[in-house]
Amino acid sequence: MSNLASSVSESIAATVEAAGKSVVRIEAGGDCCGGGAATGVAFADGVVVAAAHAVEDDDEVEVGLPDGRTATARVAGRDRAVDLAVLRVEAPGLAPAAWAEADALKVGQLAVAVARPGRSVRAALGIVSVHGGDWRTPGGARVERYLETDIDLPRGFSGSLLVDLGGRAIGLNTRGLVRDRSIALPAVTVRRVTASILANGRNERGFLGIGAHPVRLPPALAHATGQESALLVAGLSVGGPAEKAGILLGDILLSLHGSAVRTIGELYALLDEERVGIASTARIVRAGEVRDVPITVGARP
Repeated sequence: MSNLASSVSESIAATVEAAGKSVVRIEAGGDCCGGGAATGVAFADGVVVAAAHAVEDDDEVEVGLPDGRTATARVAGRDRAVDLAVLRVEAPGLAPAAWAEADALKVGQLAVAVARPGRSVRAALGIVSVHGGDWRTPGGARVERYLETDIDLPRGFSGSLLVDLGGRAIGLNTRGLVRDRSIALPAVTVRRVTASILANGRNERGFLGIGAHPVRLPPALAHATGQESALLVAGLSVGGPAEKAGILLGDILLSLHGSAVRTIGELYALLDEERVGIASTARIVRAGEVRDVPITVGARP
């Protein structure tokens, strides 16, 4: 082995050893992880983050610590739309991961997934394959940075720690968001969602209580409103904000907060947590007539 290869190999091994001190085993009751354990990461003193789908139906889970001890952790809350769960655990000596922002990451850089699905630490090496801007998960949640690697995450690596070769924690790995893709929640998203769950028991997002799909507007209406498409209201949640505001099935939603909504993604972007409880205006079309409807954004149940 060349001196360079030996140096890189030793560097990766040292990175895994150091990161492993912050990685725990999650023994949940369900079979979501192929019948085995999953992984969690120490976020702060007494706080562990994990993949939400790994603790889907659990209020308490057993946590296997790096020193061989076990402890009982309570699930403080979960956000399934970003596949993140937060656990509280009394585990003196568990070292929180050194979380760092991923702004300086480049496609092609080496990254290591560090997991503990068993008693010992395990690792998988790969590269950063995609590093983009803001992203909406299939559930409509905001992720500040889209981060994907080419690591084929083995069983038990859900909730594992993604680190660079400097040992910085740059993401939390999950295969629970997009099928057959190794997505990592960046540190900024992990911090934001974890703080919200610890404060509120959940990560709040705005909610109108409608089911909708995009439709093209007739030429005259498109000319009058200045947009070619909008959202047809095809479903209403009983007692939801939209129903309370008087929105009806068959209405066409043109805009919210003064911003056009032509796709579901555009609507999601207007329903982040800071909108909850905010009085606003929904512009709709009903029977060919454009009208403004006062509405207060609710919190997603």
